[in-house]
Amino acid sequence: MTRGSVLLVDDEPKILEALAQALRDEGHDVTATPRPRDVLRLLTERPFDLLVVDNLMPELSGLDLIREVMQTTSATERPQIVMMTAHATIESAIDAMKLGAVDYLQKPFDIDEFLVVARRAIEHEKLRTHHDYLITERDEQFDHYGIVGRSRPIEEVVRTARLVAQSRSTVLLVGETGTGKELVARAIHDWSAQRDAPLVRVNCAALPETLIESELFGHVRGAFTGALGTKKGRFALADGGTLLLDEVGVVSQTVQAKLLRVLQEREFEPLGSERTVKVDVRVIAATNRDLQQLVAEGRFLEDLFYRLAVIPITLPPLRERREDIPLLVEHFIRRHAARAAKRVDGISPEAMAMLSDGPWPGNVRELENTVERAVVLALQPVIQPRDIVTVQGARPQAGLPSLSLKQNLEWTERETVRRALDASRGVKKDAAETMGISQRALSYYLAKHRLDES
Repeated sequence: MTRGSVLLVDDEPKILEALAQALRDEGHDVTATPRPRDVLRLLTERPFDLLVVDNLMPELSGLDLIREVMQTTSATERPQIVMMTAHATIESAIDAMKLGAVDYLQKPFDIDEFLVVARRAIEHEKLRTHHDYLITERDEQFDHYGIVGRSRPIEEVVRTARLVAQSRSTVLLVGETGTGKELVARAIHDWSAQRDAPLVRVNCAALPETLIESELFGHVRGAFTGALGTKKGRFALADGGTLLLDEVGVVSQTVQAKLLRVLQEREFEPLGSERTVKVDVRVIAATNRDLQQLVAEGRFLEDLFYRLAVIPITLPPLRERREDIPLLVEHFIRRHAARAAKRVDGISPEAMAMLSDGPWPGNVRELENTVERAVVLALQPVIQPRDIVTVQGARPQAGLPSLSLKQNLEWTERETVRRALDASRGVKKDAAETMGISQRALSYYLAKHRLDES
């Protein structure tokens, strides 16, 4: 069942408590208030999936409240709205739906009916959020296909990529880890006349020596132990389109010789086959290594280097394009807030200054990971300096060793629990509700991370 956050407004305490408890029993995160004037403030403090409001209230009618919400909130931060109304005021419910409410409940209603309407509205909100995210991703594709920046170095990369996309020339993308080589490769393919043909990526560094030839060129049945059938290689799969050879600098000289032949002759033989396969593939190679140095050391074929580097494009490290950091940060906040279905729509000047001054040895990828972590841990719609953290400390530091995925997840888990406790001033029941977990689950995490001892 889809669970969500609900803001419940009714001036009758018994009804308010009964509906709130029913929603909590279903696993929803509920904030209940008898004061409609509190609603606009609560909506600015955190996002909600659903606002359920009674119509007849002495302080402010539900219809007037809905009108205020529609006028003062944007479409992205506004929750789904359900009106509760008596039979005599059914016209108000219809007016509420004209304003933008998704549904209404006519009193008296039973709890099961209320839960069904709430569940449906929450699911509608989750689908809307997902749709908005997909639209954002689509729009980003049409804006340099996700290549964010206005600095001179990055504009030069985009300009060269657009020019080379009109040809079939081989491209060599060179840059440190995390600078966006795959993004540029995708942009070149999507700007080319072959955009409707496949873009096939192979990470050469992730394949063992014994399998890379089979992955690239395919094999026939019986070509080697375990070859129980015929398999197409990546070159064949990319026929008519683009093949991205990521981390090409790690392949052996045996494979280098076969790559050279494909680039020269546009043909190859699958392993175990005497049949020659012809292909029409544009190759984009990417590396974070100095291939010219590898050539000088005799570890990379000189002819292959010149075949790959017909159009070389060097991607600048983040430290050489610091003026792009604010744009990147805003881009990543939008992306990860949408993915997390969480209202985080800005960053404080102090937090932005911390990010702008960071060394970022992991480049754009490291910056994105840091922003994603800040979005997850932020307790307010605007990211603060306390939210800018690494897995070790309070701000990015150069030369930090990378931790394992398990260590990263455990740190994030512990920090989330700790911050929920801080926000609830140590009240465990409230902390559990904030995180959408049971008090028993909270007790488990407190013991696991020894937070009861701190």
